[in-house]
Amino acid sequence: MTSTTAISQKIFGTTPAGETVTEFTLTNKQGSSVKIITLGGIITEWHMRDKSGALADVVLGFDTLEPYLDVGPYFGALIGRVGNRIANAQFTLDGTTYLLGANNGSNNLHGGPIGFDKKVWSATATDYENGPVLTLRLLSEDGDQGFPGNLNVTVTYQFTHNDEIIVDYFATTDKATPVNLTQHTYFNLAGKGDILNHQMQIFADHINAVNDIQIPVGEPMPVADSPFDFRSPRAIGECINADHEQIKNGFGYDHNFLINQKTYKELTLAARVEEATSGRVLEVFTEEPGVQFYSGNFLDGSLTGKGITYQKRTGFCLEPQHAPDSINQPQFPSIVLRPGEQYKTRTIFKLSVK
Repeated sequence: MTSTTAISQKIFGTTPAGETVTEFTLTNKQGSSVKIITLGGIITEWHMRDKSGALADVVLGFDTLEPYLDVGPYFGALIGRVGNRIANAQFTLDGTTYLLGANNGSNNLHGGPIGFDKKVWSATATDYENGPVLTLRLLSEDGDQGFPGNLNVTVTYQFTHNDEIIVDYFATTDKATPVNLTQHTYFNLAGKGDILNHQMQIFADHINAVNDIQIPVGEPMPVADSPFDFRSPRAIGECINADHEQIKNGFGYDHNFLINQKTYKELTLAARVEEATSGRVLEVFTEEPGVQFYSGNFLDGSLTGKGITYQKRTGFCLEPQHAPDSINQPQFPSIVLRPGEQYKTRTIFKLSVK
């Protein structure tokens, strides 16, 4: 272990229930820094240099606690128990039907009205040779948001000296339950403006086509000859308003891309994004079979944080995950966790300068 000078903490605020929310700042040897709060494990800031050496915050978020407590766009948050949508806010498992909260039309979205993004996690921070680590823990009790089983969750964020955030997820349960954890940070590599000129590359030959309430339907759709072909870099804005059924159904990009993994659960480069003016590059590695690319379609200028008004498409998300509605669609890889098993998956968000 090295000294603990790379970690600092302070009180970020107090919830209406009287829970203290702590902000941790992790700084690496490059001078980059990440701020994470214990509400929702939210990444509130990530300061990264550009090609001239100037630091800027490249994630969307708020200055204070209160906006994070409201129903919002899940800025920076850990998502669970089940990321993305569950159709009709219900599922049947081992002969029992479970009814969940509908918070996205008729769907359950991102774990329900009080998902993991709205929970205060316990936290410890330790400085290791490879970079500081924040360890977050949460007990989601049996019946939480309608889900069965007591689910013990641990998530670690390691901020390496190579400007990576390595996110490791672990969970165990005492009763069979669906689990599909992810991370919902919104990035803007320029630090301002919209993200339409960011060059996106996603290493996927197919997406999950969705209906008009964004539930997967039919067979996976090939991306070839469509606005979803990011196998070679292209600007996010190039086809974002295309006259295409899937663009209309997602109001832009809000789709699960099926990553070209050589082996299921192998750590794989899922996406690469480059922003020319700053020279910043984001790479996302994951063990998950998919990554949800969301282009900030529902930002509408009603939210302001860190001195910025978040207009439509001023941030994008790359959320590694299993497919939406997997619990109701047996053709997808299972997201059921059973007693005696351990849920374990890794995602890496790596920033660099070209």
